Amino acid sequence: MELNGSQMIVEALRAEGVETVFGYPGGAALNIYDELYKQKYFEHILTRHEQAAIHAADGYARASGKVGVAIVTSGPGFTNAVTGVATAHADSIPLVIISGQVASALIGTDAFQEIDAVGISRPCTKHNFLVKSVAELPLILKQAFYIARSGRPGPVHVDIPKDITAEFGLFSYPSDITMKTYKPTTKGNPRQIQKAAQAIRESEQPVFYAGGGVMLSNAINETRKLVNLTDIPLVETLMARGTLPFNHSALLGMVGMHGSYAANMAISEADLLIALGARFDDRVTGRLSEFAKHAKIIHIDVDPSSIGKIVEADYPIVGDLKIVLEELHTQLAENFDKARLSDWRSRLANYDAIHPLGYDDEGETIKPQWVIQEVGKLLGSQAVIATDVGQHQMWAAQFYPFDGANKWITSGGLGTMGYGFPAAIGAKKAKPDKVVINFTGDGSILMNIQELITASSNDIAVINIVLNNNYLGMVRQWQTFFYDNRLSHTDLGAQPDFVKLAEAFGAFGARVTKKEAFAPALKAAIESKKTAILDIAIDRDENVLPMVPTGGSLYNMILDYKE
Repeated sequence: MELNGSQMIVEALRAEGVETVFGYPGGAALNIYDELYKQKYFEHILTRHEQAAIHAADGYARASGKVGVAIVTSGPGFTNAVTGVATAHADSIPLVIISGQVASALIGTDAFQEIDAVGISRPCTKHNFLVKSVAELPLILKQAFYIARSGRPGPVHVDIPKDITAEFGLFSYPSDITMKTYKPTTKGNPRQIQKAAQAIRESEQPVFYAGGGVMLSNAINETRKLVNLTDIPLVETLMARGTLPFNHSALLGMVGMHGSYAANMAISEADLLIALGARFDDRVTGRLSEFAKHAKIIHIDVDPSSIGKIVEADYPIVGDLKIVLEELHTQLAENFDKARLSDWRSRLANYDAIHPLGYDDEGETIKPQWVIQEVGKLLGSQAVIATDVGQHQMWAAQFYPFDGANKWITSGGLGTMGYGFPAAIGAKKAKPDKVVINFTGDGSILMNIQELITASSNDIAVINIVLNNNYLGMVRQWQTFFYDNRLSHTDLGAQPDFVKLAEAFGAFGARVTKKEAFAPALKAAIESKKTAILDIAIDRDENVLPMVPTGGSLYNMILDYKE
């Protein structure tokens, strides 16, 4: 059938089963938005900033497991969106971002609101397209969704000139697609899997190292089956929290800069490291020359460019983690001797007993860790947890009782302040029956505070728990530890009244200064069924511990800090 470019976009989104789109209109996207006005197939959420639109689509993708979709306009509309695109790219989140562009004849003339969007997005997308004719638009849109969700997921950007959104052409949308130049490997090499299985059988101090790929490949069940079969201890990266239930006997906790003592020591003393969809980020490895230096490395990843990029793998396996782990389980299922690892497990359990995660909770001052634990006791795995970036993010990763996929929404690779609230909006749209909590700081929440009206006007009941220490807390911690306590521009000084601010946007607001007031405030926020801000006055000087200093070895952790 003959459609114009804007109609083609709507029909493509309909064919892909899209239910929610986030965006912000503008001149170059007017034809697209005119068709959005007419259509009745999916919902459009108007955010109040383009960065927030991308973060919301990102949170929707993480919570739903589907491709998130956002639409923005040209020029500043797209440049505002770039931080969101880069955030999704760093964490391999499947998005399709459609941007309007000036008319084809004006490209390269420095026209009003023209920017080289494709050039800008190239470093921070999995792939991008500049549409040059309406005839190629249907195939490009199909390719965009296919590329975004397949292999190692990621954001795909489609830049569409305004004239093409109005031009008519024949619309034929493929039901399936293959691309000669893009064929992700999904099935691992059988001989490599056999070698890896043999290495696991022969190892005496093995450790599973679970990365974000466990979540992205929907391989939680396969990972749990393998852990239960072998009793091999497992550590999780920030992006993999929830791979094992928080109380599982094999779980040693998070690994890396703010990882648990047991997890970091396990990596340091292992003779075999089994990396599952992990990319050996610097916040995990610390000093590379000391990272797992006694261990052989099995590295399983769908992205061949990730294998050997940072740490050389002795047993590289390219393939979809879910499929490879099923085969690895088959290889190990017969007569695997769990008992021979008992000494290793006992040693790691002793490390956890010597230096467990904890904090000093004496006195009247509210500790941030306590708040997170209380939310965990009240809501547990029934909630979806989002965070901004900073101390509150690390405390949430350390102390929340995670269990399962699509329940932990945080910016790992890029570390984007301002991410949490709009991402939580997207997560709530994906899972409307869940309580969605955004743990944030008094610095982070202000970076996209305008989204209070987005959430409130659309009845999106996200609960923002502001752990308020009147600092840029993580930066302050570094200044305290490594800059002789020279607190350069990290004391935030004057702050808004967050309760009045919430009420001004039609949201629920409450301030909590005593422990006994927290649970009633949280309950009231949930029962209000409104967007909410709970402003929690916490200990100003609390630090995130343990901590591995930048460039330090995992086994050299700061476990306590006294000025």
